[in-house]
Amino acid sequence: MSQDNQNKTKKRLYSLPTGSNPEIGKIQPQAVDLEEAVLGAMLLEKDALSTVIDLLSPEAFYKEQNGKVFGAMVALFNRSEPVDILTVTQELKRTGELEFVGGAYYVSSLTNRIASSANIEFHARIVAQKYLQRELIRISTETIKTAYEDGTDVFELLDETTKNIFEILDSNVRKQHDRMSTLISKAIEEIETAANKTDGLLGVPSGFIALDRITGGWQKSDLHILAARPGMGKTAFVVTMAKNAAVEFNKPVAIFSLEMSSLQLVKRLISSETEIAQDKILKGNLDNHEFVQLHERIKKLSTAPLFIDDTPALSIFELRAKARRLKENQDVQLIIIDYLQLMSGGPDSKGNREQEISNISRGLKSLSKELEIPIIALSQLSRQVENRPGGSKRPQLSDLRESGAIEQDADMVMFIYRPEYYGIEFDENNEPTKNKAEIIIAKNRHGALETVKLRFIGQFAKFTDLDYTDGQDNMYQQGNGNALPQNTEFLNGQNTKTVSSKNWDKVDDQSTDIKRNDIEDPF
Repeated sequence: MSQDNQNKTKKRLYSLPTGSNPEIGKIQPQAVDLEEAVLGAMLLEKDALSTVIDLLSPEAFYKEQNGKVFGAMVALFNRSEPVDILTVTQELKRTGELEFVGGAYYVSSLTNRIASSANIEFHARIVAQKYLQRELIRISTETIKTAYEDGTDVFELLDETTKNIFEILDSNVRKQHDRMSTLISKAIEEIETAANKTDGLLGVPSGFIALDRITGGWQKSDLHILAARPGMGKTAFVVTMAKNAAVEFNKPVAIFSLEMSSLQLVKRLISSETEIAQDKILKGNLDNHEFVQLHERIKKLSTAPLFIDDTPALSIFELRAKARRLKENQDVQLIIIDYLQLMSGGPDSKGNREQEISNISRGLKSLSKELEIPIIALSQLSRQVENRPGGSKRPQLSDLRESGAIEQDADMVMFIYRPEYYGIEFDENNEPTKNKAEIIIAKNRHGALETVKLRFIGQFAKFTDLDYTDGQDNMYQQGNGNALPQNTEFLNGQNTKTVSSKNWDKVDDQSTDIKRNDIEDPF
């Protein structure tokens, strides 16, 4: 055959659609002989089924008859009935599928495929892997076909493809059990680590001393819900907390901001860190010294391991994909979501909004366990807080908006309450409420239910510890972090001179007439 003819033949072969010719087409991944061996082993030994029942499903079998036989075994297992040739044959006869699988002869012939169930788990895993390959081929083929269509919404296609892949992963890749000896060793190791820590922080610190004293930091695999009415400072609180963790403790933090853009969030961070009012930063109305202050104090912030994603209407499937990449590439230790009700359930979401929110909160809890990192999700509260009789506006667990499942899935539920917002000037102890906020821990699986009081500085969108003084974070820290020395000469009276303040006359307490003396400058 000439070279041209060979090239033409190759071209024809490559252009033929899959399956058009059995001799040159592709056959889907399969292992029918191992499928029959696995079924035969389960018919031979009663304990074999319990070994592989969580690894396989009827759909995992390439040969449909084998899937029907396995389905009959699972039905017997669920009814706590024995699994053998006779019972499986009877179950298939009851469901009307005995003739389809090949009759009683086929069922009994399965036991001839293998001598024992010694390697049944290994064989079952191969069967499961072949099924995963077939499902990936199916999803990829559907994606390619849909992608070629002109009317395709590419973002819905991405969401659907991601959802399908994660569904395969969730249904087929399961965590195995742990032995008690292994768990005890891990627990002792964590207890010893905690005992050796002087600050008592095992998790990701919030930067608020009183709150960290209760929580010990945000713990791995925990879902935390932070809820409040609009205007209470939910975003300000988590932004301050993210800044504390990333800047002060060098913990990588990811923020998924569904409400504000990344740039708006960064401007809030800059206002909080530099202590320059938000409106001045927004308008660019800064004095010269404030520009110097701005550039000096954002040095740490610009290099902090803080990652912001402002994708709107993020679905739980998109979040899982993004979070996994961030965990793998950046080793994020904390994920913050602002806020839960703005997430979507995906294109195939069915049912009412309450069911959708339930699925989202359940997905967040699963994600926190899978990645072994804490997740803090913000949530809105219902309007019944405002209409509650008796004057008390403190939130309760029943005020969580749209779903009671949020309360069930969360390991910790916190509320932000600022009496000042409602015009309450003094609290129950007759203490002023100005610039004060309460973090109410209403649910805590790992500890006490307490209320932490913090200071809220509205002009900087910033929360601090209650004993904080404006500017104290930067009072002794400049640029490179070297502390300014204390003025000991002033404290011991050496090399100091006391002069009259502003050269004002001594004024009688009852007098309103203040005059300035015409005296010489004391210096």
